[in-house]
Amino acid sequence: MSLHSSVGSAEHSSFMTSYLDALALVERLHRLLLDVIKDEFERVGILEINAVQALLLFNIGDNEVTAGELKTRGYYQGSNVSYNLKKLVEAGYMHHQRCEIDRRSVRVRLTPRGREIREIVETLFLRHAEGLEASGAIDRDGFDRITHSLRRVERFWTDQIRYIY
Repeated sequence: MSLHSSVGSAEHSSFMTSYLDALALVERLHRLLLDVIKDEFERVGILEINAVQALLLFNIGDNEVTAGELKTRGYYQGSNVSYNLKKLVEAGYMHHQRCEIDRRSVRVRLTPRGREIREIVETLFLRHAEGLEASGAIDRDGFDRITHSLRRVERFWTDQIRYIY
């Protein structure tokens, strides 16, 4: 699907172009976020963890969750969560334990080493937030509007998936 294909009326085509531009931007922003995290870890000399794994540790924070909850809570968006969890446990960033109630389920939480990684990502994000605010690139109201709009798209897509049949 091309971003510049014309579909139907000019008004419809204009909306479609804006929609496709927004989709492409969201995808690029996610990739850029991972690059920013990767660059920060290279800068501080931590090379044994990748950006996806670091972001996962940041999102888990002080919580103890199951692998399934990582996706439902929005902590992890990828399809290979088991691989990344296994690598993080093997590297000593996460602790895992079978759930007492449901032995099939494994609960995970950060180790002290994992919390150190989380703090590096948090410091990076704080530095970026302060830089954006200080530069006037975007203010809180701007972020609130962006977040509100993205949540509406998320809700629409969720409904499309939920009510597809």
